[in-house]
Amino acid sequence: MKCPNCSSKNIGKIGVNQYYCWDCFIELALEDGKLSLSQVEEDGSLTGLDDLFQSSDLEAKANGF
Repeated sequence: MKCPNCSSKNIGKIGVNQYYCWDCFIELALEDGKLSLSQVEEDGSLTGLDDLFQSSDLEAKANGF
């Protein structure tokens, strides 16, 4: 597994189909073979980052998920 944002392999599982990159602090959710990326804000809310990536970058298989 690698992070589509920073290419780090320092990914931890935080829930069912939910992962966290410990290098760039991005939460990744696996849904229907695609990754959905979110930034965790100071108040704990999530801000979606999917619009910053091409759809091919978010393919689960391409990132080892």
